[in-house]
Amino acid sequence: MSSLQDGEMLHLSISADLVTGDTRAGDSISVNGACLTVGEADGRTLTFFAMPETLRRTALGNLAEGSPVNLERAMAAGSRFGGHIVQGHVDGVGEVLGVRPEGEAEIWEFGAPEAVLRYCVEKGSICVDGISLTVVSVWAGSFTVSILPQTRANTNLSGLGEGSRVNLEADVIGKYVERLLGPRMVERLS
Repeated sequence: MSSLQDGEMLHLSISADLVTGDTRAGDSISVNGACLTVGEADGRTLTFFAMPETLRRTALGNLAEGSPVNLERAMAAGSRFGGHIVQGHVDGVGEVLGVRPEGEAEIWEFGAPEAVLRYCVEKGSICVDGISLTVVSVWAGSFTVSILPQTRANTNLSGLGEGSRVNLEADVIGKYVERLLGPRMVERLS
């Protein structure tokens, strides 16, 4: 991955093996959990342009040349659905607060803004840098997840440590429920 700043627009050129095969310009790809549009695709390299709004709301501006990133294609209609619902719409930026071993797994704690934590529930889902995970616990100002060795080895987590900034996406179902019930709750209180 390499990046070059041009004014407020960030140009990302990413080399990858798995995702690039049939990817074309105009396709949507999640880069560390942020849905971006492919500007150019030439077999092994994808080029994206991150607009100012994306840079304000994500940690993509913190990437340096050579930074590992998580890439995921959009789910195809009619495909098997084997995980949590993830949109690639970053709700906030969090920070790695700590990592501790738990058997063969690891417990990761992430600091998060209230705008994300309000949707975090134990055993609910959270997306960290595009990795869909199950919440272990929720605290004032943070949450924890359990990471399997397989997940750490095949994502950018192996390159992250305490203080690293990450993109967070809350469970979309919780956001819709809040939006739909919000007016009704106000009516009941009146």
